[in-house]
Amino acid sequence: MIPALTPTYNRASLAFERGEGAWLYTTDGRRFLDFAAGIATCSIGHAHPHMVSELTGQIGRVMHVSNLFQIPQAIRLAERLVANSFADSVFFCNSGAEANEGMVKFARRAQALSGHPERTDIICMDGAFHGRTLAMLSATGNPKYLEGFGTPVPGFVHVPFNDIEALKAAITPQTAAIMLEPIQGESGIKVASPDYLKAVRALCDETGVLLALDEVQCGVGRTGKLFSHEWAGITPDVMSAAKGLGGGFPIGAVLATEAVAKNMTAGTHGATFGGNPLACTAANAVLDVLLAPGFLEQVQARAALLDSLLDDLVQNAPAVFAERRGLGLLIGLRCVPPVGTVQAAAQEADLLCVTAGENVLRLVPPLTISEDECREAAARLKKAVQILTDTQNTKTLEPSL
Repeated sequence: MIPALTPTYNRASLAFERGEGAWLYTTDGRRFLDFAAGIATCSIGHAHPHMVSELTGQIGRVMHVSNLFQIPQAIRLAERLVANSFADSVFFCNSGAEANEGMVKFARRAQALSGHPERTDIICMDGAFHGRTLAMLSATGNPKYLEGFGTPVPGFVHVPFNDIEALKAAITPQTAAIMLEPIQGESGIKVASPDYLKAVRALCDETGVLLALDEVQCGVGRTGKLFSHEWAGITPDVMSAAKGLGGGFPIGAVLATEAVAKNMTAGTHGATFGGNPLACTAANAVLDVLLAPGFLEQVQARAALLDSLLDDLVQNAPAVFAERRGLGLLIGLRCVPPVGTVQAAAQEADLLCVTAGENVLRLVPPLTISEDECREAAARLKKAVQILTDTQNTKTLEPSL
C-alpha cells in the first residue's frame, strides 16, 4: 500500500526535531554535525538567532499579500542584490527550478525583442542539473530523470562541459543562450575552469548569444565570493539563484542586466508566492550575515582549512578516498568504495553528507561553520574510514540518502 507521503525520495531513517548552527538533533537524541545543510541550502546554519528574530517578527505582521501590491521586503532584497552583483534587476520566485525556467524565458524574450525571434535554442552542458520541471529535465538532459515523462521539451542542446571547441561548434543562428553551472554539483562537484568561463563570455560577446549562469547551488557565498563566477572575473547576462539565498526558506531569483530584464514587462512572467514578505525577510537576514565585513573572507579561510584537512585524509585513506575536488565550501570527495556505503559510514559516525555523481561524497556545510567544527568533521570522516575498514565488506553498510 502506498504511503500517504508520495515515495519519490529514498529517505534515511532519521527525523530531526531541532538544529543549532551546524548541528542537528534527532527525535531519539542523536547529535549530528551537518555537512549536508539541506543540500547546500541552510547557508547560515540552523536556528540562526538573527534569522529567527527577523522571521518571527515578520510572521506577526504579514506573511503574504501577492504581487498585486508593493512589497517593501522584496524591493529591499532586490536593491541589495543589484548593489552587490552584475545585475540591474531581479525577479523573485520560489525555487531553483523556477529560477532556471525564468532564466530561459528571460533569454528567449530578450532575443525575440531585439530582432531575433529565431533564437530560441539553449546550449546546455553534459552533466548539468537544472531542476525537475519538464523543461528543466530537458535542459538537464539526463535520460534517468527523463524516463517516463514523454518527449523532451525541444530547444535544448547539450555539449561536453569545459570544452570550448565543442561549444563553438554547437552555436547556430538559432542559439539564444549558453546555460551552465560554474560548478556542477549533482554530477560530481565539477568546476568550470576560469579560462573556460572567460572563453565562454568572449564567445557570447562575439556571437550575440546570452550567457546564462545557474548558480542555484554554487552561489550566495558558497565558494567564498557572493557568486562563484566572480572568481573568473566575468559577468553573465542573466543568472539564477536559490537554495542558500533563503537560508532554508524557499526562495528563488533571476538576476539580469537591464538589456535582458527590460523585456520582461507586466504580464510576461509571474509567481503567486514569489517575493512574498516572509521569503524576502529570510533572504534579507541571510544577506545581513553574508555581507557583513569579513564574512566571505572567513568562508574562504574555513574552506582552505577544510581543503588541508581533507587532502590529508585522501592521502592517508587511499582505499576510501581518491580525490578532493570543488571550490570554497562546495566540496567533493571521490570515493573508491560505492559512495552510498561511505555516506552510511559517515552517518554512523554522526556526520551528515550528500552523495553526488561520479561516486562523489558531497560536503556542503553551513557557511557559518567554525574552525573546530571543520576539524571535527575531518575527525568524523576518519572514524567513517575506520568503520569501513572494520567491516571489511562495504556491502554490510546500507546506503542512506
